[in-house]
Amino acid sequence: MSFEHLGLKAELIRSVSENGYTTPTPIQAQAIPLILEGRDVMGGAQTGTGKTAGFTLPLLQRLMANNQPHSRRTIRALILAPTRELAAQVAESVDTYGKYLPLKSTVIFGGVNINPQVKTLRYGVDILIATPGRLLDHIRNNNVDLATVDIFVLDEADRMLDMGFIRDIRKIIAYLPKQKQTLLFSATFSDEIKKLASSLLVAPALIEVARRNKTAESIKQVVHTVDRNRKRALLSHLIEANNWQQLLVFTRTKHGANRLSKQLESDGIRATAIHGNKSQSARTRALSDFKSGKTRVLVATDIAARGLDIDQLPHVVNFELPNVAEDYVHRIGRTGRAGNAGEAVSLVCVDELKLLAGIEQLTRRTIPKITIAGYEPDPAIAAEPIYQGRGNGQTKKRPRSKKAFPSRNRSKSNRRY
Repeated sequence: MSFEHLGLKAELIRSVSENGYTTPTPIQAQAIPLILEGRDVMGGAQTGTGKTAGFTLPLLQRLMANNQPHSRRTIRALILAPTRELAAQVAESVDTYGKYLPLKSTVIFGGVNINPQVKTLRYGVDILIATPGRLLDHIRNNNVDLATVDIFVLDEADRMLDMGFIRDIRKIIAYLPKQKQTLLFSATFSDEIKKLASSLLVAPALIEVARRNKTAESIKQVVHTVDRNRKRALLSHLIEANNWQQLLVFTRTKHGANRLSKQLESDGIRATAIHGNKSQSARTRALSDFKSGKTRVLVATDIAARGLDIDQLPHVVNFELPNVAEDYVHRIGRTGRAGNAGEAVSLVCVDELKLLAGIEQLTRRTIPKITIAGYEPDPAIAAEPIYQGRGNGQTKKRPRSKKAFPSRNRSKSNRRY
């Protein structure tokens, strides 16, 4: 099947062809016709399946079908994304595929000056891509009017809920018209996602191109058991011994990402950290250096890495296993995209054996365990509780004092990403 068979306009076919695509991915082949029909869609797909183009292409076509001259452009499509990086990449897709269409779009997110966004919104746009927090800022300041939205897209819904955006999402939905087309995409369908979908979508078409929480078959997965205080040494050894030139490494915390990147630099390995405390310009620069090969290792937290689009990324390393098993699927989904081969390596110490068991239970597969000579774990070392991050019943939270955390009562819905 080709894109022509999906009923797309010549202008869209041209932009798709110019970007080297000739055959739609499974989710594109299923989603595009349904969206063109005006159906609400609930789509489940792992990262790297072409999901963004799957909703961007038909969205652009539907807007053109109803395109009418206005004295001032009004927002007719709203796309919500959980992070700055993902919002920026969706905006890039809209620009790329809408290259030959007279539609105007913009992206708004936190961490940057709000004034240029206000100016752009005042001139009017057809398509608005936004993160929830910054969009609510603009709504409160009367910079946007969502009453004319025809198509609403909620992308990475599972991550939205993980990040505590459910209240923000419901606030935004209250500003949208009742009659609209709604598209919800999620890598996993938890009970909470299903509850949200039931309140938001009308007789939706369900699309699932991969079994829930299934990892891609193109990803080779392996676990290296090692003591917690020797992980950094083992990682440096693996990078040099295997001549890895580009790898994404995950830590649980921002502090851990900073510390590990500095340690790798001290080992002579070019590395940089990317996380929520970095400015948007610093995050953009770090990603650009990584893609260009200036930086060999990108050390990231889960939230910062969500939505990173890196073509043919060969290696993902879990320096620390995630506290939430589903995050393992999201992490390793950075590699093995679009059918390309990839490798996911996890460095696991005795503290993380329960987390590993949870991951294997979730993905319904046993991950091969290989001990590297010279880095064998000491059986005399006892497991310690894992602090920091989100708990899942297997980890303990570090006690907090009111003095150390004066803003501890700040709600998740007030955070800006």
